[in-house]
Formats: sequence, structure tokens, C-alpha cells
Amino acid sequence: MTDLASIAREKGIEFFLISFTDLLGVQRAKLVPARAIADMAVNGAGFAGFAAWLDMSPADADILAIPDPESLIQLPWKPSVGWLAADVHFEGRPFPKAPRVALKSVLARAAGKDMHLKHGVECEFFLIQPDGSAISDPADTQAKPCYDQDALMRRFDVIAEICSYMVDLGWGPYQNDHEDANGQFEMNWDYADALVTADRHAFFKFMVKSVAERHGLRATFMPKPFAHLTGNGCHTHLSMWTAAGDNLFEGDGELGLSPTAYAFLGGLIGHAKGLTAVVNPTVNSYKRLNAPVTVSGATWSPNTITYGGNNRTHMVRIPDAGRLELRLPDGAANPYLMPAAILAAGLDGIETQADPGQRLDIDMYVEGHSVEAEQLPLNLLDAVRALEADEVLAGGLGAAAAAFAKFKRAEWADYKSQLTEWERRTTLDC
Repeated sequence: MTDLASIAREKGIEFFLISFTDLLGVQRAKLVPARAIADMAVNGAGFAGFAAWLDMSPADADILAIPDPESLIQLPWKPSVGWLAADVHFEGRPFPKAPRVALKSVLARAAGKDMHLKHGVECEFFLIQPDGSAISDPADTQAKPCYDQDALMRRFDVIAEICSYMVDLGWGPYQNDHEDANGQFEMNWDYADALVTADRHAFFKFMVKSVAERHGLRATFMPKPFAHLTGNGCHTHLSMWTAAGDNLFEGDGELGLSPTAYAFLGGLIGHAKGLTAVVNPTVNSYKRLNAPVTVSGATWSPNTITYGGNNRTHMVRIPDAGRLELRLPDGAANPYLMPAAILAAGLDGIETQADPGQRLDIDMYVEGHSVEAEQLPLNLLDAVRALEADEVLAGGLGAAAAAFAKFKRAEWADYKSQLTEWERRTTLDC
């Protein structure tokens, strides 16, 4: 077992952040001095579960966040602190409503079949003014700003600092770009085993926000922070492997995919509506999906449950042999619940040999009206209802699914209780 106390002495770590992610994607942590980490590594750090989004009561006993030593990341911008992803335990057992625990449960089910999910994420984010009112760069005004060299270099200090940290951490970053919206960026690093990527995804969001603040800016992964601009996606690349290192998605079928890959794809298609609730988890998410055209000319987000080849207008893209790209998730997706739900859907596809249907090699934004294709949910409530009705997907997520749906129904009710200025403007004189 990794000795965190010894590592602390060796690396000069004075404090540890013992961190877990709750059902709404909020990262919760306690700052633990290195002198106490040996006990925390065994017994965990105590939290009142009701104080986080875990569907607990104030009367419940404490939850214990037991850190995973393999997840340790020494903060590159504050090396005296080590970050640790933790698994939530309650009454002596892993707590099934905790997202990281839910992911590990689905991964264990797949491992029993010698199937191991690997995934990579394309995290898009905006650099904005600290008050959130506008993008941070007033000179970033191009109608088609994607890959804008000048705008990218005006934010070189922020992007280069984050990328350098990822290099030092061994993540294998390989490209950074200005994305399709003014003020928007994307940074890519190598894919890995699902749990490793999930931990890195969680840490990446923390790191980007922290570095932005150090530069007097603010970073947001909000799905649609500006109505006229392209939203923040979190496109997810997927493949399944054996323990021996064989890619189960690579084959001699169409576009270099195996029957296993197409069955997994069939699971994504078949469970897409319920999956949407998990990977598009906010009211705001549905202003990215099914959105009107943005100033750049395209939303780059799906609106139908379809798949194509190397075609970015579909929910699933097949960019290369041996992998799939799910373009549905957005920046609010929970780093742990997202791969858990994707894997649960894909496993069901493999187990039932699901047929994904016909590949559509058309521009869905232009020609979508010419084919019969199911539309994605139009709002959070519809998506949550689909998740609750999907026994396979909800069952795959276990107790986390019902707790998540409960919180999301409450979020929808709160949203519906708001009276907007648009309603007053359009209805006051009805």
C-alpha cells in the first residue's frame, strides 16, 4: 500500500486535500496536515453527508472519505499541497450514492467480463471576467473565432501554464486551441483507464479555475454561458480493452469497428434519452442542445439520436478505427457519473447485441429534416423522466440514479418557479 506519510516527507507535502465529488458535481474537501494523513488514509476524513449533495439526512452519521493513494496529485502551483480523490464510505461500506463509488461499481461489473473502459475527454471552457458578465478578452470578436491564433496567444500565459502542469504531471497533453466561441478554449490530453481519466477530469476543472483566478480571470465550464455563442461541450472518446491490452472496439467491420463496438454503440443509441440527463445535467444544458445557430454558423452540439462517420453533426461520431466519440456531454457533466452511465449503457448494448441502426452520412444540421430520427430531450425534466423510466441505465448506476433524479427534479421545480424578464416583456400586456 502507498505510504502517504512517507511520500509527504519525500516530496515536501505539508497538507493534503482529501476530495470527493458529490452528485451535483461539486468537489468537497478537507485540508489535512501531513502529520495526520496516516490515520486519514486508513479511516478517512469525516464529513456531514447532508452538507453535500448526497441525498442524506442531518440525522445520519458521518460519511468518511477514504483517499485513493494512487490518485495523488501534488498541486503544481502550490507544491506543499497534495490532492487526493476519495471514495465515500458510510456505516463501514462504500456509499453507493457517491459518484466515484458508482463508477467503480460499473467498472467492476465490466471487469468481470474482461472488459475495461478507456476514455478521453475534450473539456471546453470560457475565460471570462471575474463577475461573469463577459468574456475576458474584449479583442476576441471574430465571427468565426475557432483556432484564432491571435486570441489564443493573448491568453498564452494561462493556457501555457496549465499545459505545462499537465506535462509535468505525466498526462500527455498534445494540443490546445481557441474554440468555436469567443473567449472559449479546449485542452487535450491522452486518454487512459476510465477511473484515471475521471480523476484527472475532476482535477482539471479545479486546476483550470485555480490558474484562471491566479491571473485575475474566471474560468467556466457552464454549458451555455452566452446565448449567442457556442456552448461548452465535453466530447468523450471511448474504447473497451482486455486486461491483456487488446482493443475490443478495433475490427474489420465498417470504419474499422468490431461487432463489440457496434453493440456498445447500440447501447448508447438505445439509452440516449436517459443518458442525456446524466451527461447534460442542468437546466442550462438544454440551451446548448437543440440550440439555434450561433454567430459562428453552427452549434457543434447534437440534436438527434444518430451516429455517423467522421461527422460532427451527430450524437456519436466514428472518428477513427477502434473508438467512438460521444458528442452529447457538456461541461457540467459529472466526471464520475458520466463514464458510469456511458459504460452502463454500452454494457447493456454488448449483452443484448443491440443494433445501432443505420449510419447517417449527412449533415444533420442541414438535412436532418429529410430522415426519421429521434430527437434528444428538449429540457431537463424530460431527460430526468427518461432516466427514471430506463430500468437498465438507472439500475446500472444503482442508488446514485434515484438520488440524482431527486435533486434534478428539485432543480427543475426551482427553475420553473422563477419569473423572468422575458415573460414580463412578452406577456404583461396579453
